[in-house]
Amino acid sequence: MIATANGRSAKPQSVVAVSYAVARAGVPSTASFRQWVEAALRGARRRKRAEVAIRIVDAEEGLALNRDYRGKAYATNVLSFPAELPPGVDLPLIGDLAICAPVVAREAAEQGKKPRDHWAHLTVHGTLHLLGYDHIEDGEAEAMESLEASILATLGIADPYA
Repeated sequence: MIATANGRSAKPQSVVAVSYAVARAGVPSTASFRQWVEAALRGARRRKRAEVAIRIVDAEEGLALNRDYRGKAYATNVLSFPAELPPGVDLPLIGDLAICAPVVAREAAEQGKKPRDHWAHLTVHGTLHLLGYDHIEDGEAEAMESLEASILATLGIADPYA
């Protein structure tokens, strides 16, 4: 527990470091990203606290990352890079996310979603990937999408798959 200014104890928050390779206009605050990561952690019931680095990238960097790490020749919305800690090392570090700002903006507009809700969805989605969730198989996809919808509902955000 951490002592707050008023003397009360507070649960330790996750460490979410956000770096911006784009202008910050239209990009949520670090506090918002932290809230969304923590909602994913609670929803997945995996960790009480975690460390995540989030990099907000432009289309060029998004393309380079997707090409280099996934062999795909386009910028995608979110990429997850789970931490690969050596055996016996127990740290709260779960990994890194790269979120492509222009793709998020384009998708939100195309899908008629509030940009902030789409940012939240992609942050939750990416965090679940860091925790080991996937959507390659149909059953995995259904379970992950259901969990995402449940987590987003706790944030007052409609089911993005509905």
